[in-house]
Amino acid sequence: MRVWQLAEPLAADSGAELIDVEFTQEFGEWYLRLFIDREPPVDHALCEMVSNAVSAALDAADPISQSYSLEVSSPGLERPLRREADIRRYTGRQVLVKLYAPRAGGKEFRGVLAGLTAEGLQLDTAEGREVFPLEQIAKTNLIADI
Repeated sequence: MRVWQLAEPLAADSGAELIDVEFTQEFGEWYLRLFIDREPPVDHALCEMVSNAVSAALDAADPISQSYSLEVSSPGLERPLRREADIRRYTGRQVLVKLYAPRAGGKEFRGVLAGLTAEGLQLDTAEGREVFPLEQIAKTNLIADI
């Protein structure tokens, strides 16, 4: 069983949406990081509740062979937009789009998220509207509005 499939319903049961899952090694230690979101904003108590539920489920299912530390947190102000629902929810906001391969203008594009069509993600940049097929996008993040 994949971690996402295990953690997503547990986060939802706690009133949160699972935004992202990372499994990464830093300085020789493995970390499983879950990023959750909700309205009202994520607080420490919610992170603890999701962490406890997911930790128990991971212990029972044991989908990861090596030892690791589990961390649960908010995705922050520059949260990733992973799903079509995220793109629709944040239409009109400033985003950074990173592509797998460069195209005219480079690999990174900033602009206002204009929506999603059958052709891909639409972004209004200083140079005009750009359309990026979803399979070409490595990562899309909100740009903090500070």
